[in-house]
Amino acid sequence: MLDKVVIANRGEIALRILRACHALGIRTVAVHSTVDRNLKHVAMADESVCIGPAPSTESYLNMPAIIAAAEVTDAQAIHPGYGFLSENADFAERVEESGFVFIGPRAETIRLMGDKVEAIRAMQEAGVPCVPGSGGPLGDDDVENIKIAREIGYPVIVKAAGGGGGRGMRVVHTEAALNAAIATTKSEAKAAFGNDMVYMEKFLENPRHVEIQVLADGQGGAIHLGERDCSMQRRHQKVVEEAPAPGITPEQRAEIGKVCVDACINIGYRGAGTFEFLYENGRFYFIEMNTRIQVEHPVTEMITGVDLIREQLSIAAGNKLSIKQEDIVIDGHAIECRINAEDPDTFMPSPGPIHHFHVPGGPGVRVDSHIYEGYVVPPNYDSMIGKLIVHGPDRETAIARMRVALSEFVVDGIKTNIPLQQRILADVGFQQGGQNIHYLEKRLKEQKESALTMS
Repeated sequence: MLDKVVIANRGEIALRILRACHALGIRTVAVHSTVDRNLKHVAMADESVCIGPAPSTESYLNMPAIIAAAEVTDAQAIHPGYGFLSENADFAERVEESGFVFIGPRAETIRLMGDKVEAIRAMQEAGVPCVPGSGGPLGDDDVENIKIAREIGYPVIVKAAGGGGGRGMRVVHTEAALNAAIATTKSEAKAAFGNDMVYMEKFLENPRHVEIQVLADGQGGAIHLGERDCSMQRRHQKVVEEAPAPGITPEQRAEIGKVCVDACINIGYRGAGTFEFLYENGRFYFIEMNTRIQVEHPVTEMITGVDLIREQLSIAAGNKLSIKQEDIVIDGHAIECRINAEDPDTFMPSPGPIHHFHVPGGPGVRVDSHIYEGYVVPPNYDSMIGKLIVHGPDRETAIARMRVALSEFVVDGIKTNIPLQQRILADVGFQQGGQNIHYLEKRLKEQKESALTMS
């Protein structure tokens, strides 16, 4: 096993990684910005190094500073968590070239999956079902692009090859609007990602977002750990996640899981990863692969009993997978609610001091959070301050436990989205399960219009 690991992240995921390391007897180095010196994991780490001021460009995205922290502390490896540099192929490459272990896939794999056009090509070659599309980047020939769109069938969606997180995409419903949409998306992609390459896909109108968690050791071993449903989204950002996905049969799980496992072996994947699919009318369509640990990984841990961070650390140390596919048993149902420091109605960020903090408890309740009474939520980073996860023998029990847990969760001093999460859990459509990715957005719009009418 590794001896000392630099945790190149902040917040709840940094604390999650630290706990996994300490459980394995691995020493930890917490790197932090000046505004994050009071984070919980910084106090708990064996060593800490300040790597720059509050702006992430000068700290958590500062590659030389992070690598230097590993050098001065004689660390062996760097865990990037999620976000920041976790899917930056250049960073993974520089870490390895500097003599350290990057706890994640190889740089070439991250680079391949980061280019959406090349990723789709690789998945098609590996036999993974993909959304019907252009099969490559769009050129400047307007006539040819119109021909491609006709073959796909409207509506279509134009996507930036280097995009992600819901950015760099535009839905087109008519032929008349196509070429202008391509030009606009190219311009936006160039400005946002430094790459104006775009491609086209069939736009699925009412899909669900279902993803498959995988682990692979890069030595020919790979397994899947079932699926998660992440369809409760606002502006392409996940709000509630659950596992397993409602309505997915064991036969479907085994079939799509094997496809993902075979793809991992085909591309020589190493570490934890997630295949993201749109799911509509009983069919899966690959959209992208996340080459890192996911925010929603706890729901998979709760239904399988597998510690995904521990497995990441073991794989990074050069070990083969200790788990076989037949060892993975789906047990019960788990739900995760992201807890954000934001107004539950306007969604405006709400940084500031925490005056009172009380976490819920009871059977099957887990809270992953870095905040505490007296902690000041800074305005510089993502607004997520924790995750509330519950597990039950079935979905109905999990929903009931989540509703109780949300009612017990107290964060005073700032606004949080807990009231929003309570509305979602009480929603009849959510309780029925299997809603599409547009459902939450539509419900929020309806509630806002209803409130305006009543006032």
